[in-house]
Amino acid sequence: MSTQTSTPHAPPRSTVRGGVLLSAISAVSWGFLAMAGVAALGLHLLGADTAGSLGPMTAAVMVMAVGGHVSPSGDVAVFGLSGAGAQGAIEIMPLGVGLVGALLVGGVFLRSLRSAGLEIGAGELAARAGAVAVLFVALLGGLAWAGQDTIAVDGSSLTGGDQGGGDDGGLFGQLPGVGDLIDPKTSVSFHVDTVSSLLAGLAWVLGVLVIALLVSRRTPLPRGLAAVHRGVRPAASALCAVLLLAVAAGWAAAGFAAIGDDHPGRIMGAALLGAPNGVWLGVPLGLFVRWQGTATGELVQVLPHPLDQLLTMKVGEPITPGRLAELDDRVWLLTAGAALMMLAAGALAATRTPLWGASRAGFAGRCAVRLGLVTAAAFPLMVWLTGVRVDADLSVFGFNAVGAGLDLHGSLPWALLLGAAWGAGAGGVGALLALVTGAAGRRVSPYALGRPTAGTGVAGDSSRTYPGIAYQPGPYIPSPVFRPGQDEPNPYKQPPQQP
Repeated sequence: MSTQTSTPHAPPRSTVRGGVLLSAISAVSWGFLAMAGVAALGLHLLGADTAGSLGPMTAAVMVMAVGGHVSPSGDVAVFGLSGAGAQGAIEIMPLGVGLVGALLVGGVFLRSLRSAGLEIGAGELAARAGAVAVLFVALLGGLAWAGQDTIAVDGSSLTGGDQGGGDDGGLFGQLPGVGDLIDPKTSVSFHVDTVSSLLAGLAWVLGVLVIALLVSRRTPLPRGLAAVHRGVRPAASALCAVLLLAVAAGWAAAGFAAIGDDHPGRIMGAALLGAPNGVWLGVPLGLFVRWQGTATGELVQVLPHPLDQLLTMKVGEPITPGRLAELDDRVWLLTAGAALMMLAAGALAATRTPLWGASRAGFAGRCAVRLGLVTAAAFPLMVWLTGVRVDADLSVFGFNAVGAGLDLHGSLPWALLLGAAWGAGAGGVGALLALVTGAAGRRVSPYALGRPTAGTGVAGDSSRTYPGIAYQPGPYIPSPVFRPGQDEPNPYKQPPQQP
């Protein structure tokens, strides 16, 4: 039986260009729709739409979610003071909004590549990524324009003054002394720095596409990047999977907490916008990455226990699990959970790494090195993404009357070193566990097996005893990447042969 298959004819250039454009439109539109939905729903559950227009606030949150810069300002005269309006600063990425957008943009982009076969040309890959990036930045420019609007805020809605004298009707009705400062007519604007926001958005979308290519195990790459299938993707996909699972657990915990709370909408709104912020801050913190922070005024109330006590009682000291445990012993559960998460990533990476006849020690060492390199890159990124700096001004919300501010950032060098150490340890131990249980190499992607050599199985894989072509997509192995030639009948649609 002949093992040769006909080569499909190359599609016309117009068809390729049309596919590139349609896939880019699909990826960006789905991503923006998802981000807008999550941002609007989160703000609504928090009650922000009772204080102003939801549309401009949603646009501003979406810009912030991709790294854009938004500065609020207002008219201090409405607080009974004279003089020009003061400014505030907000540097925080609502990662709940950004994560949903990244999953949709990256997922649709990867899906558009799977019809290319085992390899994709570097030019085609660059064209598809470039189309997504250009369209994304163009739509982000529209959001930056929409986020420039001035919002007329009803001061009584902030303090609950229109609720019949109740104290729980507004956003700030429960803050001592703030309600007396706010006039019923308040003007607040959100100014988006368009140039820096567009540059940040470009970096964000390119980063999302690169990460998507690194964590996807069933997407083709150019010929020169074939080693990524075996050396990077098993570890990167495993770490990504456990981090997403941790976020899902955070959302589930928020839902459980909202059941017995007097204001469940506020809990769920905060979780929609910021659950990944808290989870991805807690993972490196639990694994002993050092953080520094200060919190003053009413913004202390937004911090979880016992972090709020540590920042107010021991100003200037580094934030570590040991110092937090002095205030609450349950902090060590965070360290245990983060360590188990890393171990799960190591075991999962081992199931996705080809054995290729290596000894147990060699396989464990290979898995340790690869996961260590991946976590050494991932931990600093997580620390940078979850950093927070907020300077609230009297002209915006009245916080400056008590000197409100919040600054929380982690050490990037510590994140790099500890990420490498934890990743290497978890990769080695997880590989040994996978070997003992027989799970090692059981979930290897076809792309990680490499191209077969002539007349033999896949090079180095002792478990493959048939000719290498038997493991490639074709008429005997149904796969999305197999396509019959132009004049070749589709074997899947042929009627069964009558005897």
